[in-house]
Amino acid sequence: MKKEVVGVIYSGKHLGKEEKMYLREAHKRNIELIMFNLAEKIDEDEFEKQIKKCKIVINNTAEDYALEYIKTVEELGRKVIDKSKVYYYTEDKWMLYLKCKEHKIPTLDTILLSENLNVAKGELKKFNKWPVVLKRTIGTMGQYVEKADNMIEAEWMIKNFSGKDNEKLPIIAQEFAASDSYRVTCINGKIVQTALKKKTGSWKATGVYGEKFDKFKVDKELKRIVDKILKVSQIQICGIDFLKKNDKWVVIDINAEPALDFIDREHSKMVGLVLDFVKKESRK
Repeated sequence: MKKEVVGVIYSGKHLGKEEKMYLREAHKRNIELIMFNLAEKIDEDEFEKQIKKCKIVINNTAEDYALEYIKTVEELGRKVIDKSKVYYYTEDKWMLYLKCKEHKIPTLDTILLSENLNVAKGELKKFNKWPVVLKRTIGTMGQYVEKADNMIEAEWMIKNFSGKDNEKLPIIAQEFAASDSYRVTCINGKIVQTALKKKTGSWKATGVYGEKFDKFKVDKELKRIVDKILKVSQIQICGIDFLKKNDKWVVIDINAEPALDFIDREHSKMVGLVLDFVKKESRK
């Protein structure tokens, strides 16, 4: 039987644990994988040649620069999971907030701060939700996310965000909800895993700050919200983070290329589910 040829975009010094899982699970499914490591020097002609061998390509890295390669793959006429346009709402936290408000998806009150510090301080004073969470509009794994208890701390954090890498990106201010983080992972419109990310020594439970992961049950209200998010975002492999505010679900983040390793014993299973879905998509 002829093998399906699938590309996998990743980034690392070498094949990591998950990339090796992809190769093992692909072998079981009669899929040939072509691996594209963005951490290595890429020859454009060779990249194009190898991409054209693929029926479909999986983006398995959350690195910002991967987006340009995704667009390139699409220009070469190949389908990418997930497509470039979904990043407009998943990678920009302000746009995500606006999209949630537009579609009446419950989320936390949020404002976009002026890049003028004095104006931003006035906006925070008017917002008047202390403590407040400050975030760059773009960032992953809990980076550039801090909680300020007062205006002095907020001013210091805004300055610090701008000075860390000399890149002045927009900052949002968001109301604080003391909550664990609840991750729902979906593939092709179906919930395939949940992970309760408990706070352990930090106010954060998202990103690398959650160390203990247990499953949790999805109630009817959460299922309704998840279905709405999937319809609006059109992300095919999606991780959605929720908090609880006054015992009600609120969306805090939506991710394409979600982590598949929250529950270690299910890591290979999750990789296999991705490949099963991609194999079906490649035949369309």
